[in-house]
Amino acid sequence: MVTAPENSVSTPAPTPPPASVPAGVPSEAVEDKEKAMVTVPIVNKTKEDTVPKKASGGSIDRDIALAEVEKEKRFSFIKAWEDSEKSKAENKAQKKLSSVLAWENSKKANLEAKLKKIEEDLEKKKAEYGEKMKNKVVLIHKEAEEKKATVEAQRSEELLKAEETAAKFRATGTIPKKFLGCF
Repeated sequence: MVTAPENSVSTPAPTPPPASVPAGVPSEAVEDKEKAMVTVPIVNKTKEDTVPKKASGGSIDRDIALAEVEKEKRFSFIKAWEDSEKSKAENKAQKKLSSVLAWENSKKANLEAKLKKIEEDLEKKKAEYGEKMKNKVVLIHKEAEEKKATVEAQRSEELLKAEETAAKFRATGTIPKKFLGCF
């Protein structure tokens, strides 16, 4: 069984002439007229097709068309202006943000420099105080050595004095009056 493709156009079979056909018109002319009629597929209509157009009144149609063109022109100018203003606002905001960021970075850098200077000053003071403390330790050690030397000198003098006194008592044969200082 052979089927016709879906897109093929089939021609209608000849039909008898309708009853309303005038008597003087041959039936072949009516058939030719029916054969000449072809079905036209419906095509998507655009925006322009939806606007009804009049066959007459050419200047009115032209004025309407010119008004539509002017309207589209205005809308395109408005859109361009809007895009321009948006880009200006965006650029302005971007510029301000970058200046704020630069300001922030410079302030941070200044504070970091101050902090570093303070740390350096503290390190310098720490070194100075450390040096002062070392000098004081050296002075204390020197005084301690002097006191030790004084104590040693006194001890050696007392030992020498005790030996001389003991030698004197031995030579004279006398007993010291203060013997064992506790009694």
